[in-house]
Amino acid sequence: MDATGSVRSFLKTNNVHDYGCQGQGPENKVMIPALIYEEFKTINSHASLYRPQTKNGDPRIWFSGLTKIANPNDIVAIIYYEGQFHVFNLTRLDVGALLDSSILNPLKELISGINGKANAVSRELLALLMDLAHAGPIPSMVAADTSVGRTLETALGIDINSSKKPDYKGIELKSYRSHRGNRKNLFAQVPDWELSKFKSSAEILDNFGYRRGDDFKLYCTVSATTKNSQGLSLNLDQDIKQLIENSDKPEVGDFVVWPLETLHNRLLEKHKETFWVEADSSYIDGKEYFQYTLVEHTKGPIVSQFDLLVDQGIITLDHLIKRNQQGRVVEKGPLFKIKPKGIDLLFPPSEQYSLI
Repeated sequence: MDATGSVRSFLKTNNVHDYGCQGQGPENKVMIPALIYEEFKTINSHASLYRPQTKNGDPRIWFSGLTKIANPNDIVAIIYYEGQFHVFNLTRLDVGALLDSSILNPLKELISGINGKANAVSRELLALLMDLAHAGPIPSMVAADTSVGRTLETALGIDINSSKKPDYKGIELKSYRSHRGNRKNLFAQVPDWELSKFKSSAEILDNFGYRRGDDFKLYCTVSATTKNSQGLSLNLDQDIKQLIENSDKPEVGDFVVWPLETLHNRLLEKHKETFWVEADSSYIDGKEYFQYTLVEHTKGPIVSQFDLLVDQGIITLDHLIKRNQQGRVVEKGPLFKIKPKGIDLLFPPSEQYSLI
């Protein structure tokens, strides 16, 4: 069978196989163990992943024994778990009935095993957050917008650093004040300077920055639906798979570029699983305190939705660049942010937990 785009993306994203690095011909074929599922039994199989010498080496995938459970035009799903493929004919199997059945079956056993392993860390983190919430309001660490997140991470014993990896054993923590309808941070990602006209944040600042007090800075939001006061906007070009930032200055035009694949990978890396933690903010003797109250638990962002939400202005970009008195340029972004209404569009249905 052809290894379709969605299959190739799935295999590459999950570090199973990259057809782009595979040579043509039978000597480069990759074999991976597989199980084919019927209602109450499984068939031992193996997957062949290869690129033939003919037809430009178009990527192919085949599961031995598949013809025993599938006809042409059937819909086949694959799961990769613990080093092997698990293959299901969705046209023949009533997945819902098998999962709801009181009779144990191979599919139900598999899904229970996956869920148990996947949920162990989230249950552990949720218990820690509940203990924290029941202890009452926590004094803010610093007087800043970011203090709601820094205070929570410190209380949980998480080191504050600039790592791109999720915060707690693979789960990303995002905190926000409950009384604000502000956009939520998704991730930070610099442009691809090699593909861009401008080669640094300093060059962006020099062209569009402004003086504020002792600092020369560029703090602004950039959207695909409108130009901001600096004349900046985003353009998503699906033909060349790039997000491009543009200036209305004719001598500048398009000046920085992000490959969409880079942004998709950052989204998947950062938000494979996320706890969005809501906090009530109050002031006691002039100091801010946080009472963490609610968690929204999301998993598996829908990558194709990212592009659509950028195009609709629901996902935007923030520049946070400044040159200090010593002449050093500091860039805290660019930050990709999402409006609150976009969370339900970017992620499959989430779960919510009350902490108090």
